[in-house]
Amino acid sequence: MADNTQKMSYQAGETKGQAQEKASNLMDGAGNAAQSAKESVQEAGQQVRAKTQEAVEGVKNATGMNK
Repeated sequence: MADNTQKMSYQAGETKGQAQEKASNLMDGAGNAAQSAKESVQEAGQQVRAKTQEAVEGVKNATGMNK
């Protein structure tokens, strides 16, 4: 009987360990996705900033304010 209890306890521990590993992998994946999204937003912001600066320079050139 003790042998069976030990086996069940071992299997429960194995299951718990596997669940923890899966949860950890999911959290890592979510963290990577969040980091990727952050980088994409930052890059888009930089592109918008550059385009805005180009537009400002174009207006200044067209109105003679850039001289």
